[in-house]
Amino acid sequence: MGEYILILFAAVALFVFILIVSLIKRYKRCPSDRILVVYGKVGKGVESESRSAKCIHGGAAFIWPIIQDYAFLDLTPISIEINLTNALSKQNIRVDVPSRFTVGISTESGVMTNAAERLLGLSQTDISNLAKDIIFGQLRLVVATMDIEEINCNRDKFLAAVSSNVEAELKKIGLKLINVNVTDINDESGYIEALGKEAAAKAINDAKQSVAEKNRDGSIGEANAHQDQRVKVAKADASAVEGENTAKITIANSDALRREKEAEAERLASAAEKVTQARALEEAYAAEQKAEDARATRDKASQTADIVIPAQIDKQKIEIAAEAIAEQTRRHAKGEADAIFMKMEAEAKGIYEILSKQAEGFDKIVNAAGSDAKDAVMLMIADKLPELVKTQVEAIKNIKIDKVTVWENGGGKDGKTSTANFMQGMMGSIPPMEELFKMAGMELPTYLGKKVEDAEAVAFEDVSNDDSKKVE
Repeated sequence: MGEYILILFAAVALFVFILIVSLIKRYKRCPSDRILVVYGKVGKGVESESRSAKCIHGGAAFIWPIIQDYAFLDLTPISIEINLTNALSKQNIRVDVPSRFTVGISTESGVMTNAAERLLGLSQTDISNLAKDIIFGQLRLVVATMDIEEINCNRDKFLAAVSSNVEAELKKIGLKLINVNVTDINDESGYIEALGKEAAAKAINDAKQSVAEKNRDGSIGEANAHQDQRVKVAKADASAVEGENTAKITIANSDALRREKEAEAERLASAAEKVTQARALEEAYAAEQKAEDARATRDKASQTADIVIPAQIDKQKIEIAAEAIAEQTRRHAKGEADAIFMKMEAEAKGIYEILSKQAEGFDKIVNAAGSDAKDAVMLMIADKLPELVKTQVEAIKNIKIDKVTVWENGGGKDGKTSTANFMQGMMGSIPPMEELFKMAGMELPTYLGKKVEDAEAVAFEDVSNDDSKKVE
């Protein structure tokens, strides 16, 4: 028994839970950018008539199951481009009115019901097409009730009329007109353009007329000043010359007034004509000056682009080439200088080595001579003596004795023949060994000098005897 009661209690609790969840799900909240439309059995209206739907904006409602259901209407604005062409105006002139309308579903109580009845379930495209047809018709109607001047000049009145007519028709299907923007208005005949030109011409003429009137007032004032001056001068003269000159003064005054009037009239006409011509020339000169300034600016820019810029480019090229040549020359010169320095350094090292070795040799010779420099020099000369003798012999060795002809006349001095004297003189032309030593600042050793002289004397005698026999 207790188990059955527990099962029954659990079933009741489950049913209650499901019922609560179902009721919670049927409670719908309306977002701010939508309209909640509850349809089905929704009660009666103000006049006790059955309502087709209940519209809620910014709230919530409980949707009864089975007898009620719900849907949403989107409040997103819709932009519609209306290119109205060939619309007939009140003056039977066809005009083009390109414009853009922005519409959206209205949130007014009565208009929301119209939207629920006529727009529920339609897409944004379908709503846009429906509104476009209504706007086209009302826009044509407004254009047909207004003149071209009103449409073109009084835009506020035109937009107010369009907004009033279009919004009244849109409310019938639940829409609201948010904005109207007319971009431009044109006509086939060019009437609007002509109106603009007429207004511009009128403004220009008014300005010219105002300038002419101001110039005229200035000229009149100047003339009046001159007139007052002349009248006062004349009165002063008349006061000074009273009496018998009264009649003459009166006549002179009358003539002066007449001439003054004539001169004034002529001056006014001439001044007005010259002022007009000067104004025209001034405007022409100003226009020409602007054109010349613009042309000079253009020519200057063109010349700058054609001459200055290429010259700058060539200058930069020359500077770059000069820098490259200078760098190359510097590197080449540095390389040659380094090579010469290395060559000279190598030669200096070689000379240093030769002199060092010679100094070492001289030092050894001096040591060998018992540290006596004179004896060391004698040793060096004794070493070079064969070369010196060879040099003396080389001086006459190539002389062809058999080709020399000497005329012997039998006479001579000291018992010597001419041939002997010739040979002795030729041998005497060779520098003696003793003279060589003296030129070097030294003296030939006694033993060496005697032997050499004896040998030379003997050699001369033998040669003389032998040659005398061969001479023809």
